[in-house]
Amino acid sequence: MTARDRCTSCNAPLAEAGSTWFSCPVCAHEINRCYRCREQSIPYTCPKCGFQGP
Repeated sequence: MTARDRCTSCNAPLAEAGSTWFSCPVCAHEINRCYRCREQSIPYTCPKCGFQGP
């Protein structure tokens, strides 16, 4: 499983509906979010630049 297949926050597989991918607002690195982390607003940290978001 590659990093693209895992949540940036909790490292869970992104196999469920509601998962998403988007670019970091600072460096455009891909951020992956599972449904649970999105719904609960769990913070994430960009692995490339360190930007932290909700």
